[in-house]
Amino acid sequence: MSESIYVFTDTQHSQELERLRAIERIFDPASQRRIQATGMSPGWQCLEVGAGAGSIAQWLAAIVGSDGKVTAVDVDTRFIANIQLSNVEVLEADIRYCSLKNGSFDLIHARYVLIHLPDFQVALSRMIDLLKPGGWLVIEEPDFSAARAIAGKAAACHSVNRVNRAISRMFASRGMDYALGVKLPAICQQLGLQQLSVENDAPLSQGGSGVATVMKMSTEQLAEKYIATGEATQQDIAQYCEFAEDPHTWAIYYSTVGVSAKKVG
Repeated sequence: MSESIYVFTDTQHSQELERLRAIERIFDPASQRRIQATGMSPGWQCLEVGAGAGSIAQWLAAIVGSDGKVTAVDVDTRFIANIQLSNVEVLEADIRYCSLKNGSFDLIHARYVLIHLPDFQVALSRMIDLLKPGGWLVIEEPDFSAARAIAGKAAACHSVNRVNRAISRMFASRGMDYALGVKLPAICQQLGLQQLSVENDAPLSQGGSGVATVMKMSTEQLAEKYIATGEATQQDIAQYCEFAEDPHTWAIYYSTVGVSAKKVG
C-alpha cells in the first residue's frame, strides 16, 4: 500500500509498534491455523504481504527451514528491518508494483492489507500471479459493517455507533470498502481460485479485552481523521475509548473474514 493511502502512515513509531504487536498477539493464532491447514512444509517458498512487526514472517521461516525462504514485503519496513534470519528476505515495496517473479511462491499470506487499497483488485491479482500453480493464498480482511455497540451506558453506545459511522465514512472518502472482508470469498471465486475455505470471526468483545484494546489504539491514532468526516466529535472519540476500556461494556468491533484458496493450472 502506498504511504499516501495507508491511514496509519503518520502515526508515531512507538504507538504503531504497540498496535501491531497487539494485533499479532490476538490474531496470529488464527492466522497460523489457517496457514497450517494448507499443508505448508519445509522447503516452501512463502511471501508475507504487509509484514507489519514481523511475527508471521518469522514463524513461517521456522517452518520452511533452511531449504525454504520467506519474503516479507511492506511499504514500511521500519519494524522488520532488523530481522536477521538466513531464510528471510525483507523487501520494502508495494505489492502492486514489486518486481518479484511470477509463479515463485507456494504460499502467500496477507492480513488486513487489501482493505487499505482502493484498487485492491490489482494487489490481489498480483498475488495470484506470484503463486505457483497449486500454490495457496491465505487472505484475512476485516468487515467493519458488523460493528455495533451491544451493552453499555446509552450515551456511550451512541458515541460508539457514531464513531463506527465515521470509520465507514473515512474509508469511503478514500475510495475504500470498509466491508471488504465479507465480499472476499466471492471475489476469490470469481478470480478462479479453488478449494475455498472461509471463516467469519465476529467476536463479541468485552471492554478491556484484546479486540476492544486494538480498536481503542486505532481510534486514538486516527481521531482527527474520524472527526474530519463530520460523523463523530472529540467527545465521541473520548466516549468510545472509555467504552473500549470498561469491562462492563460489550460490542462487536468488526469481524475478520479468512479465506484460504488454491491456484489451479
